[in-house]
Amino acid sequence: MKKLFKVALVAVGMIFAGNFAHAQTKIGHINFNQLIDLLPETKTVSTQIQAYQKQFIDMLTTMNNEYTTKGQDFQKNQATMTDAVRTAKGNELQDIQKRMADYQTNAQQQVEAKKNELGKPLFDKATAAVQAVAKAKGYAYVLDSSQVSLLVSPDADDLMPAVKAQLGLK
Repeated sequence: MKKLFKVALVAVGMIFAGNFAHAQTKIGHINFNQLIDLLPETKTVSTQIQAYQKQFIDMLTTMNNEYTTKGQDFQKNQATMTDAVRTAKGNELQDIQKRMADYQTNAQQQVEAKKNELGKPLFDKATAAVQAVAKAKGYAYVLDSSQVSLLVSPDADDLMPAVKAQLGLK
């Protein structure tokens, strides 16, 4: 959803840029994903997300081991089970499988929410730096080149060096 919004925003920006190009509107570009990756806080956030994600992976591994053990037991003893026990064991395996799928879906949603929560300060910091540089250098529009393939982008319009300097990055 966020990517779609960015792409739509860039498209609208390009349309307006075409209309206002005659008025000497300056347009810059920056690879926003690369800028975020350059921030020193990104490594800390990434480590926190991986640790958070590992909790879910460990639980899914435990559930999968339980499923595998019970499945092997079911396969091994299926011939000697009564129909009622066989049905109960089969239902139990299906229940474990459903719980695993539900847990995985929930885990993915929670990890995504955590990424957004921890990434927001990075995003805000990078956005503020881009806005400050754009304002200081007189750019009316700054396109995110990580979201859009730029066919023509003069070196003079790449704001990465100026934004890195604004943030104190090498």
